[in-house]
Amino acid sequence: MEIRLNGTLTKDDYERFVPDTEELIRQHDKIRMLVIMDDFHGWDAGALWEDIKWDCRHFNHVECIAVVGDKRWQKWMTGFCQPFTTATVQYFEHDQLPAARAWLNECCAD
Repeated sequence: MEIRLNGTLTKDDYERFVPDTEELIRQHDKIRMLVIMDDFHGWDAGALWEDIKWDCRHFNHVECIAVVGDKRWQKWMTGFCQPFTTATVQYFEHDQLPAARAWLNECCAD
């Protein structure tokens, strides 16, 4: 699943996003995510709560997460989130987007 984040995420964004992820998890049990941050400023309070709830529900349903960003705090956040998921998480700069996609295809391959 590929997700592009820009601006500030709101609770309404999660109401549009969550059904797609829920359906993919129902179909595949585990998913891989490519999160691309373009001019991303973070979450408002409602979105942060929705994110926490989603993370708790799907702690074991995400195999790998490739995070692509361009800000120091985004790289820090990637490392900070690692203990809260069973997924393998890797940070990439924007110019490494092809490498992020390749890593996702290989990170959990048997």
